[in-house]
Amino acid sequence: MNSLHGQVAVVTGAAQGLGKAIAQAYVREGMKVALLDIRGDILEGIAARFRDDGGQALPIAVDLSEAAETQSAIDAVLAEYGTPRVLIHNAALLITRSMLEITFEQWQTEINIILQAAFILSKAVWQPMIDAGGGSIVYLSSGSGYKGFIEEVAYNPGKHGVEGLMKCLALEGKDFNIAVNAATPGAPINTPMSESNYTAEQKKRWVDPARLAPAFVMLAKQDAAGLTGHRVAARADGTWDAIDLL
Repeated sequence: MNSLHGQVAVVTGAAQGLGKAIAQAYVREGMKVALLDIRGDILEGIAARFRDDGGQALPIAVDLSEAAETQSAIDAVLAEYGTPRVLIHNAALLITRSMLEITFEQWQTEINIILQAAFILSKAVWQPMIDAGGGSIVYLSSGSGYKGFIEEVAYNPGKHGVEGLMKCLALEGKDFNIAVNAATPGAPINTPMSESNYTAEQKKRWVDPARLAPAFVMLAKQDAAGLTGHRVAARADGTWDAIDLL
């Protein structure tokens, strides 16, 4: 696909950080963008600014740790905008805790936001994308998707899980022209979650997440004939590189 104008994008974690930067890039491409985040108060302001700039934006406040809320949110998107060209599941929660400290409820909340929501959202758009002749699904991963880190008892397996789901769906999607990829920040990015978890050295090198947005414009244009089954690193200079995981 060469032009995204008039197409639909769904972006989770869109109230701030990388999700907001991706959503803004899609608005500039002329897409209709559904903004999903627990921070509904912030979403309303972002959507208003997008509309002031001539864009189309649908803000939906949702707790992605709750299955029923997640399903209702994506149902609302499909009812309002129709089939998305691209689904970006960017939302995540990272609170570092050791195995001794973490409770099951805390573990489940992080896992649900990362992995359960990825499944529910993808399941909801899968048949519509098939009927539309294709689409693109992207899960945000990180170094935690392929390496181990101390005190990431929930986040680490959650990110490994979405990379596993990506590999499975990339294979299944080939027959339906649906691209499924994972994306990682190829540079430290200045976001609220990074503020809490980055080291002082990483913060010296962090960049505005908007600099990574071109990779997500590229990913929105993919289908099974293009890039699928890859881990894509979005670089701060607007480029990207990809590793085939299939």
